[in-house]
Amino acid sequence: MELLLFVIFSLLYTFNLLANGMILGLICLDPRLHTPMYYFLSHLAIIDMSYASSNLPNLLANLVKHRKTISFVLCIMQMIFNLNFASIECLILVVMSYDRYVAICHPLQYTVIMNWRVCTVLAVASWACAFSMALVQVSLFLRLPFCGPQKVNHFFCEIQSVLKVTCGETWINDIFLFAEGVFILVGPLSLMLVSYVHILWAILKIQSKEGRKKAFSTCSSHLCVVGFYFGIAMVVYLVPESSQRDEQKKILFLFYTLFNPLLNPLVYSLRNAQVKAAFHRVFHKQRTM
Repeated sequence: MELLLFVIFSLLYTFNLLANGMILGLICLDPRLHTPMYYFLSHLAIIDMSYASSNLPNLLANLVKHRKTISFVLCIMQMIFNLNFASIECLILVVMSYDRYVAICHPLQYTVIMNWRVCTVLAVASWACAFSMALVQVSLFLRLPFCGPQKVNHFFCEIQSVLKVTCGETWINDIFLFAEGVFILVGPLSLMLVSYVHILWAILKIQSKEGRKKAFSTCSSHLCVVGFYFGIAMVVYLVPESSQRDEQKKILFLFYTLFNPLLNPLVYSLRNAQVKAAFHRVFHKQRTM
């Protein structure tokens, strides 16, 4: 059974790296994709590859080892990466919804509002904010004592599961984790819902049938990813704890780690006409060289 899981997870991980790597490569190589939307998609591709790479290699190693262990230092690093990349993805998704809002509701001012300076500031601010919160959470965690080797009831070093095996009081960590969840999940989701109410209203006023179809296609892709990502994250971090829910959360976390990095390139890019055209241009250019 473990060998079968190793093969399946390896294939999913490989496909994740290939799909996101291809998207990143196309965005870099094709000047026609040098737009704000694809700029943020390139960040999403980097996040997805990094997030999966911080978790899956250790999981794959444990599937073929009899002793499933991880050192304290590696566990801390995995926690930092998990918190960091998960938070960045939330914030980048918010920025992308704002980009769609400006593109559809204020098309004539789009290039002025979403200039490269604004895009860079939004991206850097997202990374800096997420890294700062992850650093604070891990700093609070490091003050807690441990009583020897501990068994973590999870596939990864997920912060909630690791907190349960400490010997000290974790109420400060729990409060900060909940507050972070509200700030990273509830706040951004509320902003996105407000944006999409305005977007929907603007789409309904578009006279052209083709224009409405294109706008709906772009926004439905983003909403699909947002619903999947935020739905799982809110269940994992904002729903009250219980022994039964712990097992469900483990499966949800594994499902998210395996499939969310694949969902983004499939939904956003690989079925997108512009990306397909970019692939043919780059491929044709390489063949003629």
